[in-house]
Amino acid sequence: MQQQQQQQQNTAQQSGYYPQPPKVVTTKDSLYFADMLSWNLLAMKKAHFFAGQCQDQEVIQAIEKAGQMHQRHYQKVLSHVQGQNQMQQQPPLQ
Repeated sequence: MQQQQQQQQNTAQQSGYYPQPPKVVTTKDSLYFADMLSWNLLAMKKAHFFAGQCQDQEVIQAIEKAGQMHQRHYQKVLSHVQGQNQMQQQPPLQ
């Protein structure tokens, strides 16, 4: 069993393909998550601001729809980050 897992790891490292994502979030990963959250938050805020500046209802609705999309993306990324944090805080099974 252990030999099979080691062979799978060697194959994955050589091909660059991993059947499942690693259970570790690197510093680079966490910085990218922070960037994604910042980008989506900024896009949300800008959409809200620009929707308030418009008078055409169709344009307002389109901008608000874009802002809601960024809000959903923000929530989704945040839920993944929080889920990863909970997994890391749990003690390993023995």
